[in-house]
Amino acid sequence: MKTVYHKADTRGHANHGWLNSYHTFSFANYQNRERSNFGVLRVLNDDTVSQGMGFGTHPHKNMEIISIPLEGDLEHKDSMGTTAVIKKGEIQVMSAGTGVMHSEYNKNKDEAVKFLQIWVFPKEENVEPRYDQKSIKEGEKINGFQQILSPDKNDDGVWIHQDAWFNLANFTKGNGKNYTLNKKGNGVYAFVLKGSAKVGDRILNERDGLGIWDTQSFNIEAIEDTEILLMEVPMELPSYLK
Repeated sequence: MKTVYHKADTRGHANHGWLNSYHTFSFANYQNRERSNFGVLRVLNDDTVSQGMGFGTHPHKNMEIISIPLEGDLEHKDSMGTTAVIKKGEIQVMSAGTGVMHSEYNKNKDEAVKFLQIWVFPKEENVEPRYDQKSIKEGEKINGFQQILSPDKNDDGVWIHQDAWFNLANFTKGNGKNYTLNKKGNGVYAFVLKGSAKVGDRILNERDGLGIWDTQSFNIEAIEDTEILLMEVPMELPSYLK
């Protein structure tokens, strides 16, 4: 088993007033050669958007973009004609493919919105752009893994153009479980949303991250009530990026 550990307070940080963002991997003005990506996981931003503020219309291409609200709700508009609001307990995915324009706004006047912005390189270029969102609240599992994303459109959660599987791990203090990877050559990036847990041989606290690869499985044990996002992704970049 190989691992890479990213302590929460070593992340990149940018506070624009309306947006307070922590970057696990290189993003915008935060550039770190040792943190360019984890396999095809390119961006993991921990964002807080102030009341009445948001990201204006901007373009994306050839990227799978996943948003997971942690508090509050966010309004989405895009060039495909989609207008939607995503809230805590939901997951949003947008395949940018050949190109798409979109905006994300916090229309609330009384509360900030906190969400994870995640980018994954797709396995192939120039797919047809698409948008989807689903509730993940109904499938919540305690002391187990709840799949919220996969490559299969008929599977649980949303799907993307990549051999990736995302799970939410919710464990009460003292409980745990072994995670088995879905595909050879994949790795898992574990990101602690709240609480603390022993992941593999490493103790992780809130907003710590741990990348794990060259293994078929690893164990998670909660030190306190804990919620962890597990992002299983291919470690090898697609051929069009080489």
